[in-house]
Amino acid sequence: MNNELLSQHYLILITTSTIIGTLARISVLKQDYRQYPSYPNGYMIHIITAFIASALGAVAIPALLTKNFVAVTFLSLAIQQFRDIRKMERNSLQDLEETEYTYRGSAYIDGIAKTFEARNYFALIVSFMSALTIQLINRQLVLINILSAIITGVIVTFILNRFSKGKTVGDIAEVKKGKVEVRGSELYVDDIYVSNILGSENARKMYQKEGIAAVIYPKENHFRITLDNFGQRQAILFEATRALGVKRYHFTRKEYQKGRVIISLVPIIQDTDALIEAIKKAPLLENVKKSHKVMDTNLMGRK
Repeated sequence: MNNELLSQHYLILITTSTIIGTLARISVLKQDYRQYPSYPNGYMIHIITAFIASALGAVAIPALLTKNFVAVTFLSLAIQQFRDIRKMERNSLQDLEETEYTYRGSAYIDGIAKTFEARNYFALIVSFMSALTIQLINRQLVLINILSAIITGVIVTFILNRFSKGKTVGDIAEVKKGKVEVRGSELYVDDIYVSNILGSENARKMYQKEGIAAVIYPKENHFRITLDNFGQRQAILFEATRALGVKRYHFTRKEYQKGRVIISLVPIIQDTDALIEAIKKAPLLENVKKSHKVMDTNLMGRK
């Protein structure tokens, strides 16, 4: 690159855009925290990859203006690296399956890995648009350029966040407390058969005393397509067990007539309200077959 890239204008452009892109990524870390392991090390991984992605987005504008097209080719290399990160994250989560209370399931892991990759593009786009704004405004007063970039970054972050943010179980279903009953060796929740493995006296006493349950009611009949999917139910069960822990048993069962889904367990923390909240916040998986109404993004807001 020639000396023009070392000018004050380009230094401010690259530095400001990189910081804005990284901060945009940090602003959505809270959404990812419950999905990604290794906190606080997970935060460090996200921040470092966000910084790299933001830097790539920031230098794209100066590289194009100085006709340094070789530098632009690094964008394609970065995309390949982000895809490799996605594969690594998938493999990491699959290796952790045996250590959890219950499996996430392949469908949930695939969604997490895709989100991990997409957030890098999130930072890159915000940084690129901020850099483009500084270049287009290009006022002598540096503060105006920086403020313009910040405003653009905030707007782009808001749009991308609304567009990419998936829906949750609470958007398509009502979740209510279920009544746990043990009849002989069989477990029922709201008169719905769940399991028959409570054969021992200790198991029956434990479930009668400490067992809790929640019942998921689809708001519309076609939402059953999503809730009946095994991968989706496994993801819901995983979020429930992660929130409360599991002392012994955990079950998921679907009821065929009305499409109700049962989540029941003997938790470490006895809190039915927390169970209901965890289920409501469980994400809807992208690769589960569902209607266009479920697939709609939140760009224009929810109904």
